[in-house]
Amino acid sequence: MPPAIEATGLTKSYRDVRVLDALDLHVTPGTVFALLGPNGAGKTTTVRILATLTPPDAGHARVAGHDVVTARSRVRHAISLTGQFAAVDETQTGTENLRTVARLSGLSRPAAARRASELLERFGLADAGDRLTRTYSGGMRRRLDLAAGLVRDPGATRVMFLDEPTTGLDPRSRQELWQVVRELSDGGTTVFLTTQYLEEADRLADRITVLGKGRALAEGTPAELKARYAAHRLDLVAYDPEGYLRLTTRADATATRDPGTRTLGVPTDGSAAHVRELLDHLDPERRDIARFALHSATLDDVFLTLTADQEPSASGKEPSRV
Repeated sequence: MPPAIEATGLTKSYRDVRVLDALDLHVTPGTVFALLGPNGAGKTTTVRILATLTPPDAGHARVAGHDVVTARSRVRHAISLTGQFAAVDETQTGTENLRTVARLSGLSRPAAARRASELLERFGLADAGDRLTRTYSGGMRRRLDLAAGLVRDPGATRVMFLDEPTTGLDPRSRQELWQVVRELSDGGTTVFLTTQYLEEADRLADRITVLGKGRALAEGTPAELKARYAAHRLDLVAYDPEGYLRLTTRADATATRDPGTRTLGVPTDGSAAHVRELLDHLDPERRDIARFALHSATLDDVFLTLTADQEPSASGKEPSRV
């Protein structure tokens, strides 16, 4: 199958700041793709270009098989875009919001009513459909916003762009949104996600690209990135300063040291055999280690490793939101 999103050499500058620098992307249909990066890395600009809201200075991109510059109307017909803040009319009920969007999308009154009912049920909002949206919680408003993006023919939305969709939501609402994203992907919709929550990307994304200064720093599955750029770590806490000194003397240069807490962090592959080997090597007489903990590799470790030398672009150069 052709890719749901394909970009080659995307370049974009705002005044004298190059926000995107020959960025390449390839997103498989029916998957969840996450674009990560520090503030100013170019995430929002990438979404704006792919969603036809701004043209690139150079390079090419196709979304759902259509060029984002020469076939903008076709791209827009095949995508849905949800920004960082829920765009709902607080003076209307949930049902009225969806019916309004459906009518604006060209559906007849009966078709709009049916589609609104279907979506309220699908997104767990049927019981709240007749309430004004000003009474909705943040999670409910976000779910209604996502529902509005799918109000057309169920098969029409081939790619959904979600720009930091769970910003400001409580943990329960975030979990609910994660479930919605999984259902969308399972139903064949390609989801392009930007997020500041690395756990969110780890849970949801089939593949991830980490962006820095407009360039792709790394790309792969969450597991591949963690294996490539982050390691398991064995944290050892010594009984006393003398024991800590003995531990650090036996450790090599790859270990991290924190004299204040008498903690030594030692890279490991995470296996029981290697952990036992490290404990025997560092504390052969079993008198120095008070306790230890195995720290599993996370996307936080990957992100910090890859973006350690990244600084945000000059303030105000890249749009802050889609």
